[in-house]
Amino acid sequence: MRYAAGLAGLAIALLGCAGGTAGAEPAADSLGVVAPAGRVREPAGAAPDRVARPPGPGHWFYDGLPYGSESLVDPLRVVLDCGYGVLQFDNRSNRLDDVNYERGWHRVWADLANPARAIEVGGWGDWIQREVLPVSTSKRSAQYWPNYTLHLVGGGTVYTMLSEWYARRGVPHPRLFAIGTMAVSHMLNEVVENDHSPGPNTDAITDLYLFDPMAIVLFSHEGVNGFFSRRLHMRYWPGQAALDPRLGAIENGGQNYSIKLAIPRSDRWSLFYYFGNHGELGLSYRRPNGSAFSVGAGLQTRALVDAGDNAQTADLVPAAGFFYDRDGSLLFSVTAANTSRYRVRVNAYPGLLRVQGRTVGLFAMLDRHDEVVAGLIVPWLSLGAAGRP
Repeated sequence: MRYAAGLAGLAIALLGCAGGTAGAEPAADSLGVVAPAGRVREPAGAAPDRVARPPGPGHWFYDGLPYGSESLVDPLRVVLDCGYGVLQFDNRSNRLDDVNYERGWHRVWADLANPARAIEVGGWGDWIQREVLPVSTSKRSAQYWPNYTLHLVGGGTVYTMLSEWYARRGVPHPRLFAIGTMAVSHMLNEVVENDHSPGPNTDAITDLYLFDPMAIVLFSHEGVNGFFSRRLHMRYWPGQAALDPRLGAIENGGQNYSIKLAIPRSDRWSLFYYFGNHGELGLSYRRPNGSAFSVGAGLQTRALVDAGDNAQTADLVPAAGFFYDRDGSLLFSVTAANTSRYRVRVNAYPGLLRVQGRTVGLFAMLDRHDEVVAGLIVPWLSLGAAGRP
């Protein structure tokens, strides 16, 4: 089935709901940041990360780990990974100069200023069925899926993670800064995605007016954060975005997430779901030292194609991946998909390899022309360097 991997991921979340959420909410300080309250007591049968994660902002989705994908978290990286995520698709150039920012801005602004006009192109019923209510399984009418997975759940996770990032650096009102960062990144995403849109469409309306605010409200509740962080062990596994200065192209970016739901009566095995512009379902095995190996297979979006009435749908292709993480922070991955942009990606994150106490991230990918694209990531820089050897 076209949405088998996605529906399986939803099933994992629903199974997790049956086990309950995290415990009681701790008290908040003057900045609205919940203070740590000691070590977390994991649900029975859970496969926790080795690092103790006390409850509250600063500990749900971000602990400041100096290795792996978590070492690359910062607001500018989030803006780049989210804003230019659509440039991964086969039918888009990933060169920054090829993005028509002015046209995209006018398209998005016009739709946001007059949402009824854009919705009425296909009709209110079609909009609700296609983008709001998860009631259809047809390819054309299931645009709601990325709204729920990427904007609601993924967006909420990033909102809390950014709040924690700002709070750990003493920034006042960290949640407001997190909202601002989300607003910039999601608006850039809509501008880039709609830079060639021929007429009114509901994409930006649904994302910015409905699901993004819902994500902020939902993940402002510590019980929700506790459920996704502790019960589903959800983590943010972004790409290692880099700029090819010769082509002016963004390579290897994108926002990805992982979920691990412990299998009952097992201390080591979990159901595993990896998603972004893709969805791979599989298994994860956790070692006693806190590291874990995971494998998954499913579907990936190769391109966004026209579905009529100025709507788009995903062209899906098979995909698979292998992942190695420590304490929930991704250290190494190999992914493959039947696409021409990145058929194979190999990512080694900072902390996997060390030379004289120093570490960087590395990646190598096979592109549409069977050429290798390689890159170097320095953790304290928000954008790496890429090129073709």
